Amino acid sequence: MSFFQLSTGQAVQVTGEFDSGGGAMTPLPEGTQVMAMVDQAKWDAHDGEYFVSLRWTVALPEEYKNRKIFQKIKVKNPDAEKRDKALMMLAAIDANAGGQIMALGAEPEDADLANALLNRPMVLKLGMWEMKNERGELKSGNWVQKVAPRKKGAAATPSAPAAAAPVAPRTPAPARPVAPARAPAAVAFDDDSEVPF
Repeated sequence: MSFFQLSTGQAVQVTGEFDSGGGAMTPLPEGTQVMAMVDQAKWDAHDGEYFVSLRWTVALPEEYKNRKIFQKIKVKNPDAEKRDKALMMLAAIDANAGGQIMALGAEPEDADLANALLNRPMVLKLGMWEMKNERGELKSGNWVQKVAPRKKGAAATPSAPAAAAPVAPRTPAPARPVAPARAPAAVAFDDDSEVPF
């Protein structure tokens, strides 16, 4: 059996051209609220910027199920006001997920982000962005405007005080294996009475 043999038993026909179908997905409308869970959380960098990168998977409403929303939380932004907003966003996400990151009292590592944030359902309000790329093509997508607990009053209270004294930086620990990313678990939403859809 050849490597390039199709499931039909035929050999792949080489023409130099192939279209896999699909296409650009239209972003969700401005102001859409969804129930979503983080399925990937890590530090990332682009063009000299260092940020927390989250990938959300939409669980509800059903019409948007399994759509992905990408979020860059720029907690190292040199602009103090933008950095503060990013820190408040990360703190809110963490509070809705149980408050483990704030309890660290130090900058989280990839494993800390993954262990604290993956598979914790919360409500997102989405905005929509549009911009032209370097080729002049108009691109669009969604961004996370707001996060909220799955149920009113359900956010965890962070264990670190809001105005905590400065914490000395952690001493680098020996290299440790990064926890493998967990696949999103099937979550049963037993009480959706607080969900706005």
